[in-house]
Amino acid sequence: MANERTLSRPELDDRIASVRDNLRQLTEQAAALSGAADEARLADRIAAQEDELDRLTRQRDALGKK
Repeated sequence: MANERTLSRPELDDRIASVRDNLRQLTEQAAALSGAADEARLADRIAAQEDELDRLTRQRDALGKK
């Protein structure tokens, strides 16, 4: 993602909101599922979305420091 262009604050806010919504949906799916394979797959997706949320939040916070 180093090739990614710098996003504006509104773009970052939109992406952060989207990732948060994805996390909410994945959490709801995880609560409804049973089965180790499904749970592991969802856990991986949740972890990836949490990583993305952290990255976007850091990027947004860095904009505020400029």
